[in-house]
Amino acid sequence: MMRPVTKYIFITGGVVSSLGKGIVAASLGRLLRSRGYKVSIQKFDPYINVDPGTMSPFQHGEVYVTNDGAETDLDLGHYERFIDTSLTSLNNVTAGSIYLSVISKERRGDYLGATVQTIPHVTDEIKNKIHEAANKLAPDFLICEIGGTIGDIEGLPFVEAVRQFRYDVGFKNTCFIHVTLVPYLKTSGEVKTKPSQHSVNALRNVGIQPDILVCRTETILGENERLKLAQFTNVDPEAVIQCLDQDCLYEVPLALEKEGLAREVLVRLGVENTTPNLEAWKKTVECLKHPSKKVKIGIAGKYTGLSDAYLSVIESLKHAAATVDSSVELKWINSEDCVDMDATEALLQDLDGIVIPGGFGYRGIEGKINVIQYARENQLPFLGLCLGMQCAVIEYARHVAQLTRANSAEFDPITDQPVVALMDDQKEVMEKGGTMRLGQYPCHLVKNSKAHTVYGTDVIMERHRHRYEINNDYRQILVDAGLVISGTSPDRKLVEIIELENHPWFVASQFHPEFQSRPDNPHPLFKGLLAAAVKHHYPQEETPEITPLPSLESYNRS
Repeated sequence: MMRPVTKYIFITGGVVSSLGKGIVAASLGRLLRSRGYKVSIQKFDPYINVDPGTMSPFQHGEVYVTNDGAETDLDLGHYERFIDTSLTSLNNVTAGSIYLSVISKERRGDYLGATVQTIPHVTDEIKNKIHEAANKLAPDFLICEIGGTIGDIEGLPFVEAVRQFRYDVGFKNTCFIHVTLVPYLKTSGEVKTKPSQHSVNALRNVGIQPDILVCRTETILGENERLKLAQFTNVDPEAVIQCLDQDCLYEVPLALEKEGLAREVLVRLGVENTTPNLEAWKKTVECLKHPSKKVKIGIAGKYTGLSDAYLSVIESLKHAAATVDSSVELKWINSEDCVDMDATEALLQDLDGIVIPGGFGYRGIEGKINVIQYARENQLPFLGLCLGMQCAVIEYARHVAQLTRANSAEFDPITDQPVVALMDDQKEVMEKGGTMRLGQYPCHLVKNSKAHTVYGTDVIMERHRHRYEINNDYRQILVDAGLVISGTSPDRKLVEIIELENHPWFVASQFHPEFQSRPDNPHPLFKGLLAAAVKHHYPQEETPEITPLPSLESYNRS
């Protein structure tokens, strides 16, 4: 029996960058999933890097890691959180990966002596990536977001490829959505449609007429503005969709459902518009928007000048807070400001919890170690992620296990007490891109530990991105000093989770739990942190329960 033909939805953006195409794509995916359809989302990034793995977080925000170990754009995090589906390396394509593939084929002689050109060779390679995702993932709908802004030189091959794709698979199987900005001028009290008109003209100049226009706006679009946009962009009036700014990110699908985005897409693709089931999503949004409590959580890192560098951590904190009827006030702490212990205490004394997220390099490390020491000694709930766990081990080794010169070989290659060392399988690796321990691996939990209690299972699967590990030569010394190793790899060679017994919540993981948190199914380690933070802020109340909200899939995804 042949599976139904995949329908393709292409999303482009105009007027300005960082417009929110990823949120529109993710929201549409949520709406289609709520109707019972299988959805996958693909991101096309026009930069020449093969992937964002070697890019600074200040340049690109966080690097999001999939189960199969792909280092991807942060928009894939939005996709996974909204459609509650684990994505793969097929879902993120860069210009660099396309050009690398084309040049490799040319070197092998695959083009049989032809002159290799942008058209057809580069555009064919892009189309092949779309077909590959459709064939291997077999979704009912494949949503493809084209990164960048219409008119960017580097994005033209992708735009041309999807223009051709419509002719390859047929108009009835494709839908083009253009996301634009409709600015409001406060001085004159006017909504301006001209930027959107010019943006659609730029799209037409490369051969694409949008079927649907999604208008980002901070004020309600009147009927006159909608009709004007429809007239000058050649889009049906009912297909001019308002996308108002929302207080809560997860309200966007609900707002777009009221505007009829999914309905218009399904009508144009000739697919039945079934009744959506958004009750669980609405309940989650209500929990996020109307909590009765509030806690303050610090994030101590070295990329605090750009919140996107820790985007999944931020969202995971919000998800977990909703389960304990609380909101989260974030306090950004530059770890370089914490090299003095008095300064550290001044920065942390008003917090209910602290997170040390992942990162690389020595800058800010001593400040992170001071933050961890303060949290440990002052019973401040603490969660360490990847590098955060390694720093926690260094701190414990120095100040409790009497290994006063303890350090990581990453920060001090000649240290004589390397409690954190390069993994054995990384010692011969020279290239930087895509060569770390990446992707999902199993972890065995120790019964009666804090980790086992919040997960409620013996074996978990978590995503990794690291080269260094806890040095097994020092494990027994650390354990004898009271450090609890509550999670390890199946062969027990890799320390995955550490914790302390006589502390409300002092837990750190070598993996990145933030990549598997969902708004309707928060991650257990973040739930543990927020429960402890609420107890820290409201000590007279009973310890809050941390049972999960309703979700579409179980936490422990394979």
